[in-house]
Amino acid sequence: MKRILFFAALCCASLCAVAQSHFGERPRLVVGVVVDQMRWDYLGRYYDRFGDDGFRRLIDRGFSCDNCLINYVPTVTAIGHASVYTGTTPAFHGICGNNFYIDGHKTYCCADSTVRTVGSESPKGQMSPRNMLATTIGDQLRLHTDFRSRVIGISYKERAAILPAGHAANAAYWLDLKNRCFISSTYYMEQLPRWVQEQNKKLAKDKTFKQMGEDIGLSPHCGTITTDMAIAALKNEKLGKGDQTDMLCVSYSQTDVIGHKYGTRGERTDQAYLQLDRDLGRLLRALDEQVGRDNYLLFLTADHGAAHNWQYMQEHHLAAGPWSSGEMKERIYEAIDNDSGSGQGYIGDIMDYRIFLDWEKIRQMGLITADLPHMVLAEVQKEQGVTFAAVYDDLATSALPPVLRDRALMGYYPGRSGDIIFFPRPGYYEYGRWSSPTGTTHGEWNPYDAHIPCLFYGWRVPHGATSREVHITDIAPTVCQLLHIQQPDACTGQSITEITK
Repeated sequence: MKRILFFAALCCASLCAVAQSHFGERPRLVVGVVVDQMRWDYLGRYYDRFGDDGFRRLIDRGFSCDNCLINYVPTVTAIGHASVYTGTTPAFHGICGNNFYIDGHKTYCCADSTVRTVGSESPKGQMSPRNMLATTIGDQLRLHTDFRSRVIGISYKERAAILPAGHAANAAYWLDLKNRCFISSTYYMEQLPRWVQEQNKKLAKDKTFKQMGEDIGLSPHCGTITTDMAIAALKNEKLGKGDQTDMLCVSYSQTDVIGHKYGTRGERTDQAYLQLDRDLGRLLRALDEQVGRDNYLLFLTADHGAAHNWQYMQEHHLAAGPWSSGEMKERIYEAIDNDSGSGQGYIGDIMDYRIFLDWEKIRQMGLITADLPHMVLAEVQKEQGVTFAAVYDDLATSALPPVLRDRALMGYYPGRSGDIIFFPRPGYYEYGRWSSPTGTTHGEWNPYDAHIPCLFYGWRVPHGATSREVHITDIAPTVCQLLHIQQPDACTGQSITEITK
């Protein structure tokens, strides 16, 4: 009997030890990498040209979700970064675009007039995450450790540094192109740390940066600058060296700037991704040295993809074409004015395939507000390049195909997202506003914009791949489960069980 009791006690002790180990072990550092405008198929397109230590290391030794989709519209930078790190969509985190409307006023996603620039005299630092209405992975990590974890965001673009790092971050740094230096805002600090000042002194001597100036985003060297800053943060902030898990959020933006200018094909785009591969390899080697290869958890994804240039497509007899919001607005005015004599000016904006009515102007004009959205909708539906459209207030009962209706609903936040949404034909996109004759843009539901890479690597990540559909919003709950911390407070994604099992 004593032997049985002893054996039972031993089993219980072993189970308790396993449970404690399961919840007590975490990586020393989490690294999030977002590549702006990276299509999923670039992994295959460049695989044979990648070196061994960048993308191929993540693919060959990590886990790839080969069918990761963005589950909302529009597919743009600010929303993508917010959705990766909050695990939810604009319907909950409120970042509805790079720009959107708050109380009738057009607002940049990170604009904050209550803070000042730190690091230069430029207004480029009047930024914070206050317009984002949900917490991030980093926020939850900071909460879980009683704010002893350190969380830092770094990017060329301010929104790509600020939104990933979250509300409680220790710092976010982004480039002031005019002054050729990294800056921050008083939301985080009153002055730049000494190591950032030293990094800026090096940038001031950077010949490529000096030559290109505000056009540095069009150079693959922009990614090198971002990597240098990330490695400097890693070393000087001693990330991964403390008692608690830290987090580093890095976003590469030059790929987006180059894509808008030069498209998805050609020497410039090839150079951008091959140099990014070298920079990524350099970052991984620094992580190995600083933290240890088995001590950090890294994920890599994109905020959106991109369409092929419409002229390139037409040259190869593939359906595609340009579309102009300005021309559509004029046609809408002409049609409705002829029918009602109502006058012009009631369309405040058309952006990201959404129409924002100017309700203050509508009230001043005395228009019948209940009918106007549907009058505009009727004209939008006549547009040659538009397949579907709906008034946001009617989405739940609209005749949109379910996949479009659901993504529109998940991308809509009342008072910020406008009044009417429409969907161009496949291959058609707005021309001239965000793309050059040789370039491209994004924002739509189609796979070219919504199918993105999703790679996990490092601590406790098995080698493998899945073709199961997962979403951009599944990244945050997956990371949080691996860390044994609570999900962000508006998280709607699901943990990717192939990684967390």
